[in-house]
Amino acid sequence: MKHIVGVSDMIITDNKDDIIVTHALGSCIGVAVYDPVACVGGVLHYMLPRSGADSEKAKKNPLMFGDTGIPILFESAYKAGAIKKRMRVVIAGGAQVFACENVFDIGKRNTLIARKLFWKNNILISAEDVGGNKPRTMYLEMQTGKTWFTSRGEYKEL
Repeated sequence: MKHIVGVSDMIITDNKDDIIVTHALGSCIGVAVYDPVACVGGVLHYMLPRSGADSEKAKKNPLMFGDTGIPILFESAYKAGAIKKRMRVVIAGGAQVFACENVFDIGKRNTLIARKLFWKNNILISAEDVGGNKPRTMYLEMQTGKTWFTSRGEYKEL
């Protein structure tokens, strides 16, 4: 079954028949996690780096922010049976798709917060495709743990 992760949302599954996809990763970041032994995986699509930017929105939807969404993704994967040392982590997005974005550098800041959180928690990023100026669609196939993205006709396995 195909599951679509919207902006400021996530999905965790342990169904081998599932494929998780998230669209429109411009400045947003998609984080895919997968434990091949437990066959548990998930995808988070967050918009902004820090929840302190808008505490009201953070209370309503902590998945909107990297600093709150990433821990929720990992905690949810652990509850479903994933183990940190076996998990494969892939990130994509963090682009600057509009000329005016360079004022705020949201894509770069989104990428930075993910890297900082992973580094602080001794988590290695297995693969990434970040930056540039192209939007991406990211996929996670639960049967194999394969992740890939498409962008403007381009296909790249991560």
